[in-house]
Amino acid sequence: MKDKYNLTREQNIFLAKRNIVDYIWKSANLEGIAVTYPETQSLYDGGIVSGLTVNEVIAINNLKYAWNFILETEEIEADYKTLCEIHKLTTEKLVPQPGFLRTTPVNIGGTTWKPEFPFESQIKEELESILKQEEKSKTEIAIECMLYIMRRQMFIDGNKRVAMLFANKIMIDNGCGILSIAKEKQSFFLEKLIQFYETGKIQDLKEWIYQTSIDGIEL
Repeated sequence: MKDKYNLTREQNIFLAKRNIVDYIWKSANLEGIAVTYPETQSLYDGGIVSGLTVNEVIAINNLKYAWNFILETEEIEADYKTLCEIHKLTTEKLVPQPGFLRTTPVNIGGTTWKPEFPFESQIKEELESILKQEEKSKTEIAIECMLYIMRRQMFIDGNKRVAMLFANKIMIDNGCGILSIAKEKQSFFLEKLIQFYETGKIQDLKEWIYQTSIDGIEL
């Protein structure tokens, strides 16, 4: 699974900034926040939008802050500490103890499967084992990290948002483009994600994401 794009970090940041409202809109909808693109644009620009709950507005603004963190932190590695910081930024004012592993069980809609309880030492070891795969491209590692975080459900809420942001830090830092699930493909993605949760078999979903969900610039 080769990198589809070979950009500089600056070129990748340009791509991200050019489409950042679109990425925030897609990410919010993937988590079940029924915000429209114009509403997302208005909130991103600092406007007021009626018809959304306070928490939905906070969630959109938090995604903006988390994206800014990713784009402005080249010197910070993609690791466990960074993952927790992204969760903190993404879920501030929305969950208790943002940036920390959950301390209660969670249920996942659409399946009776339940994720293991997260322990910090185990999460660090599992995440590092994915990040250190020298034989794989950074794109493949980013996709695997994203799916690992989604399935591991290590945080009380916001795991899909955080997983995609963390994966995109890897993509951007290495000039590989942007991971983004198109709005019209999200239902299908969520169906395949449930299958992945239940079976732990990653290859089919990883290949689908690689083929359908990477944005880039042809130079």
